[in-house]
Amino acid sequence: METTMNTTIPVTLTEGAITEIKRLMNEPGFDHTQFLRVGVKGGGCSGMTYVLGFDQKENEDDQFEIEGIPCIMNKSHGLYLYGMEIDWQGGLNSRGFTFSNPNASKTCGCGTSFAV
Repeated sequence: METTMNTTIPVTLTEGAITEIKRLMNEPGFDHTQFLRVGVKGGGCSGMTYVLGFDQKENEDDQFEIEGIPCIMNKSHGLYLYGMEIDWQGGLNSRGFTFSNPNASKTCGCGTSFAV
């Protein structure tokens, strides 16, 4: 794994995900002070739900960069997300970000909720 800012990069983004995130970052009016937040929160049909969106950095966040995309993750979320791959599906039947998490013991049908 690459390291940046003394932090191991905990997740990977596929080429499709990188392209879509950079497209979003190049939209008019995008707030370039924000980072891409990767995380988890309680809820969903399997107990935990993935978080992926743009946000401000907080004190408890680790910061890392993937292909020029500034990313943040709450330090405590690495336990759940280390080694996860994020992809972008642009098809008509399934459109959106998908998460492939080796730490999940159970994943629901929607693909955005998991259990450890």
